[in-house]
Amino acid sequence: MSTTTVAPLTTQDAELLVTAARNAAEAAGVTVSVTVLDAGGHLLAFRRDDRAVLISGETSTRKAYTALQLDAPTADLVDAVQPGGLFHTLPTALDRPLLFIAGGVPVHRDGRLIGAVGVGGGAPDQDHGFATAAVQALV
Repeated sequence: MSTTTVAPLTTQDAELLVTAARNAAEAAGVTVSVTVLDAGGHLLAFRRDDRAVLISGETSTRKAYTALQLDAPTADLVDAVQPGGLFHTLPTALDRPLLFIAGGVPVHRDGRLIGAVGVGGGAPDQDHGFATAAVQALV
């Protein structure tokens, strides 16, 4: 049996993710909050722009948590929680801070889930783009 060790998400990685997401948002003229969680769901980095709406801190964290727990971008899960969707009852079935709004993206290294980034403060499609840009900058 062969096991391959995959390097975990580091605080340096987390800072790079935050910076890349914020740079993408700034280029679009949007103020955001960015949350980075490690594979265990623990906070590695958080940053809220001075002018970002206060709730964006909470939404960025919940988006990251949801992307991590389901190992999928939250943008891909929005339809699944609509009436008749596969996960329709999931948001209310668990006592967890799940949020099915675009802006959360899992982070993988060598095919393994090592964390997630969440962005809040812009329109959902903007937040998804900023989070995706952050993950692409890490590679």
